[in-house]
Amino acid sequence: MTQTISRTTVPARTGRAVRVQRGDHVRVVDLAGAQVGDLFAYVATPDGITAEHLSASHTRAAVSRLFPAVGEAFVTDRRRPILTLVEDTSPGVHDLLIAACDDARYAALGVPDHPSCARNLRDALGVDVIPQPVNVFMRVPIGAGATLDWLPAATRPGDSITFRAELDCVVVVSACPQDLTVINGEAPTDLAVDVLR
Repeated sequence: MTQTISRTTVPARTGRAVRVQRGDHVRVVDLAGAQVGDLFAYVATPDGITAEHLSASHTRAAVSRLFPAVGEAFVTDRRRPILTLVEDTSPGVHDLLIAACDDARYAALGVPDHPSCARNLRDALGVDVIPQPVNVFMRVPIGAGATLDWLPAATRPGDSITFRAELDCVVVVSACPQDLTVINGEAPTDLAVDVLR
Protein backbone atom coordinates (compact mmCIF):
# COMPACT_ATOMS: atom_id res chain seq x y z
CA MET A 1 0.00 0.00 0.00
CA THR A 2 1.38 3.41 -0.92
CA GLN A 3 1.13 6.43 1.31
CA THR A 4 2.20 10.02 0.81
CA ILE A 5 5.60 10.60 2.41
CA SER A 6 6.04 14.19 1.27
CA ARG A 7 4.22 17.06 -0.43
CA THR A 8 6.11 19.87 -2.14
CA THR A 9 4.12 22.93 -3.13
CA VAL A 10 5.25 24.48 -6.40
CA PRO A 11 4.22 28.15 -6.23
CA ALA A 12 2.90 29.70 -9.42
CA ARG A 13 5.67 30.69 -11.87
CA THR A 14 8.36 28.69 -9.99
CA GLY A 15 9.86 25.20 -10.06
CA ARG A 16 10.78 22.61 -7.44
CA ALA A 17 12.89 19.44 -7.47
CA VAL A 18 12.14 16.22 -5.61
CA ARG A 19 14.36 13.16 -5.31
CA VAL A 20 12.59 9.82 -5.68
CA GLN A 21 13.71 6.23 -5.32
CA ARG A 22 12.99 3.47 -7.79
CA GLY A 23 9.48 2.22 -7.01
CA ASP A 24 8.26 5.50 -5.51
CA HIS A 25 5.22 7.19 -7.03
CA VAL A 26 5.29 10.85 -8.01
CA ARG A 27 1.96 12.65 -8.26
CA VAL A 28 1.54 16.12 -9.78
CA VAL A 29 -1.61 17.80 -8.46
CA ASP A 30 -3.30 20.82 -10.01
CA LEU A 31 -4.44 22.58 -6.85
CA ALA A 32 -6.67 25.30 -8.35
CA GLY A 33 -7.34 23.89 -11.82
CA ALA A 34 -6.34 25.04 -15.32
CA GLN A 35 -2.59 25.04 -14.60
CA VAL A 36 0.08 23.50 -16.84
CA GLY A 37 3.17 21.87 -15.33
CA ASP A 38 6.47 21.26 -17.11
CA LEU A 39 7.98 18.03 -15.77
CA PHE A 40 11.63 17.01 -16.21
CA ALA A 41 13.40 13.93 -14.81
CA TYR A 42 17.10 13.08 -14.50
CA VAL A 43 18.71 9.82 -13.43
CA ALA A 44 20.08 10.30 -9.92
CA THR A 45 23.31 9.20 -8.28
CA PRO A 46 24.04 9.31 -4.53
CA ASP A 47 25.82 12.64 -5.11
CA GLY A 48 23.54 14.36 -7.63
CA ILE A 49 22.27 13.74 -11.14
CA THR A 50 23.65 12.38 -14.39
CA ALA A 51 23.20 13.84 -17.87
CA GLU A 52 20.75 10.99 -18.67
CA HIS A 53 17.25 12.43 -18.67
CA LEU A 54 13.66 11.76 -19.66
CA SER A 55 13.42 12.29 -23.42
CA ALA A 56 10.14 13.19 -25.12
CA SER A 57 11.40 12.20 -28.57
CA HIS A 58 12.70 8.80 -27.42
CA THR A 59 9.44 8.23 -25.53
CA ARG A 60 7.29 8.95 -28.60
CA ALA A 61 9.37 6.41 -30.54
CA ALA A 62 9.09 3.84 -27.74
CA VAL A 63 5.30 4.01 -27.39
CA SER A 64 4.38 4.99 -31.00
CA ARG A 65 1.97 7.67 -29.81
CA LEU A 66 2.05 11.36 -28.94
CA PHE A 67 1.77 10.67 -25.19
CA PRO A 68 2.02 7.41 -23.24
CA ALA A 69 -1.15 5.71 -22.03
CA VAL A 70 -1.59 4.47 -18.46
CA GLY A 71 0.78 1.54 -18.01
CA GLU A 72 3.33 2.81 -20.53
CA ALA A 73 6.76 4.20 -19.73
CA PHE A 74 8.57 7.42 -20.47
CA VAL A 75 12.16 6.62 -21.44
CA THR A 76 15.49 8.41 -21.21
CA ASP A 77 17.82 9.53 -23.97
CA ARG A 78 19.49 6.12 -23.43
CA ARG A 79 16.08 4.45 -24.05
CA ARG A 80 15.71 3.19 -20.48
CA PRO A 81 12.33 3.47 -18.71
CA ILE A 82 12.50 6.22 -16.08
CA LEU A 83 8.83 6.96 -15.23
CA THR A 84 5.71 4.88 -15.90
CA LEU A 85 2.31 6.53 -16.10
CA VAL A 86 0.18 4.72 -13.50
CA GLU A 87 -2.84 6.96 -12.88
CA ASP A 88 -4.49 10.03 -14.39
CA THR A 89 -7.53 11.64 -12.75
CA SER A 90 -7.41 14.67 -15.06
CA PRO A 91 -9.20 14.87 -18.42
CA GLY A 92 -6.11 13.08 -19.74
CA VAL A 93 -4.85 15.77 -22.09
CA HIS A 94 -1.09 16.34 -21.92
CA ASP A 95 1.68 17.36 -24.34
CA LEU A 96 5.05 16.04 -25.49
CA LEU A 97 5.57 18.45 -28.40
CA ILE A 98 5.97 21.97 -27.04
CA ALA A 99 9.34 23.19 -25.76
CA ALA A 100 9.67 24.73 -22.31
CA CYS A 101 9.05 28.47 -22.30
CA ASP A 102 12.35 30.32 -22.08
CA ASP A 103 14.01 33.74 -22.19
CA ALA A 104 13.99 33.82 -26.00
CA ARG A 105 10.25 33.02 -26.13
CA TYR A 106 9.39 35.84 -23.75
CA ALA A 107 11.80 38.26 -25.44
CA ALA A 108 9.94 37.60 -28.71
CA LEU A 109 6.70 38.37 -26.85
CA GLY A 110 8.16 41.66 -25.58
CA VAL A 111 8.85 40.68 -21.93
CA PRO A 112 12.50 39.55 -21.75
CA ASP A 113 12.67 39.36 -17.94
CA HIS A 114 9.60 37.13 -17.60
CA PRO A 115 9.95 33.94 -15.46
CA SER A 116 10.16 30.75 -17.53
CA CYS A 117 10.09 26.98 -17.17
CA ALA A 118 13.62 26.78 -18.58
CA ARG A 119 14.86 29.21 -15.95
CA ASN A 120 12.97 27.27 -13.26
CA LEU A 121 14.80 24.07 -14.28
CA ARG A 122 18.16 25.86 -14.26
CA ASP A 123 17.43 27.31 -10.81
CA ALA A 124 16.41 23.88 -9.46
CA LEU A 125 19.28 21.80 -10.88
CA GLY A 126 21.87 24.10 -12.45
CA VAL A 127 21.73 22.34 -15.82
CA ASP A 128 22.78 24.07 -19.04
CA VAL A 129 20.75 22.12 -21.62
CA ILE A 130 16.95 22.22 -21.33
CA PRO A 131 15.32 19.00 -22.59
CA GLN A 132 11.81 18.79 -23.98
CA PRO A 133 9.51 18.62 -20.93
CA VAL A 134 6.48 16.49 -20.26
CA ASN A 135 3.82 19.20 -20.30
CA VAL A 136 1.24 17.79 -17.92
CA PHE A 137 -2.30 19.16 -18.28
CA MET A 138 -1.28 21.17 -21.38
CA ARG A 139 -3.89 21.20 -24.15
CA VAL A 140 -2.36 21.71 -27.60
CA PRO A 141 -4.45 19.65 -30.04
CA ILE A 142 -3.30 18.92 -33.57
CA GLY A 143 -5.79 20.34 -36.07
CA ALA A 144 -6.44 20.12 -39.77
CA GLY A 145 -3.29 20.55 -41.81
CA ALA A 146 -1.20 19.46 -38.78
CA THR A 147 -1.63 22.88 -37.14
CA LEU A 148 -1.36 23.35 -33.37
CA ASP A 149 -3.94 25.14 -31.27
CA TRP A 150 -3.21 26.57 -27.80
CA LEU A 151 -6.14 26.03 -25.42
CA PRO A 152 -6.62 26.53 -21.67
CA ALA A 153 -5.83 23.51 -19.53
CA ALA A 154 -9.05 21.57 -18.85
CA THR A 155 -8.12 20.40 -15.36
CA ARG A 156 -10.26 20.97 -12.28
CA PRO A 157 -9.00 21.60 -8.73
CA GLY A 158 -7.41 18.42 -7.39
CA ASP A 159 -6.89 16.69 -10.74
CA SER A 160 -3.63 14.77 -10.82
CA ILE A 161 -1.30 12.57 -12.83
CA THR A 162 0.84 9.89 -11.16
CA PHE A 163 4.05 8.21 -12.28
CA ARG A 164 6.09 5.30 -10.86
CA ALA A 165 9.85 5.84 -10.80
CA GLU A 166 11.64 3.04 -12.65
CA LEU A 167 15.07 4.45 -11.71
CA ASP A 168 16.33 6.59 -8.86
CA CYS A 169 15.77 10.07 -10.21
CA VAL A 170 15.29 13.75 -9.55
CA VAL A 171 12.01 15.11 -10.87
CA VAL A 172 11.57 18.84 -11.45
CA VAL A 173 8.12 20.37 -11.86
CA SER A 174 7.62 23.95 -13.02
CA ALA A 175 4.23 25.62 -12.47
CA CYS A 176 4.34 27.21 -15.91
CA PRO A 177 4.50 31.03 -15.68
CA GLN A 178 2.95 31.61 -19.12
CA ASP A 179 0.41 34.41 -18.75
CA LEU A 180 0.61 35.86 -22.26
CA THR A 181 -1.40 33.02 -23.83
CA VAL A 182 -4.49 31.19 -22.54
CA ILE A 183 -2.84 27.87 -21.59
CA ASN A 184 -3.02 28.58 -17.83
CA GLY A 185 -6.52 30.02 -17.86
CA GLU A 186 -6.76 33.46 -16.28
CA ALA A 187 -3.39 33.35 -14.48
CA PRO A 188 -0.76 30.84 -13.32
CA THR A 189 -1.48 29.07 -10.03
CA ASP A 190 0.25 26.60 -7.70
CA LEU A 191 0.86 22.91 -8.27
CA ALA A 192 1.87 20.25 -5.74
CA VAL A 193 4.20 17.26 -6.07
CA ASP A 194 3.47 14.30 -3.81
CA VAL A 195 5.92 11.44 -3.32
CA LEU A 196 4.26 8.16 -2.35
CA ARG A 197 5.98 5.01 -1.13
